[in-house]
Amino acid sequence: MLDRPEIGSRYDQVWRISEPYMRARKNDVHIPLSYAYARKLLVHYPDADEDIVSLAIILHDIGWYSIDMTDIIEKGFGPNMMQSEVRFLHESEGVRMSREVLEQADWPEPVIVAVGEIIDGHDTRPYPRSLNDRIVRDADKLWRFTTTGVAVACDWFKMTPHQYAARLTTQFALLETDAGRAMAEDALAQTRSALMLDLI
Repeated sequence: MLDRPEIGSRYDQVWRISEPYMRARKNDVHIPLSYAYARKLLVHYPDADEDIVSLAIILHDIGWYSIDMTDIIEKGFGPNMMQSEVRFLHESEGVRMSREVLEQADWPEPVIVAVGEIIDGHDTRPYPRSLNDRIVRDADKLWRFTTTGVAVACDWFKMTPHQYAARLTTQFALLETDAGRAMAEDALAQTRSALMLDLI
């Protein structure tokens, strides 16, 4: 079971301010799960910046809020989806919106800039820019290997849970940290068992 975000953390104000923007594309499910993975990855990579990673994973997908859900599903999950117009738009909107949230929460300019640099291109950039970026990119992907991730995303891709889990077995190589790959393999094994994917 993933750890829940700690009560009374220094990020609570950011969670509260950004909460309305998480009501798109199941981000109110995806982001807390990804946040928990980011916190676990930080334990494995102590040279990463805890604040930048934590804030970037909380805010990385709030840009989806400004895009119509029909466009998200039709254009964001089809062929060549990682280079679709809506992918780029959610990143640029995410940079803009993250600045507004972090300014309202009184985070300093260097942190705001560093968070924005990670959000900008987190789906569409072929390579990470830093260790912080690698951790955020892995945490963003790891939720999809969980039972919840499979249950949610299989509908986006018009697949059964079994089909979507099979698709995920080809995605371990997309993870950019050794710890992230191990977590993905463990999560998918648990998902296969929980959803009885050997049978259905």
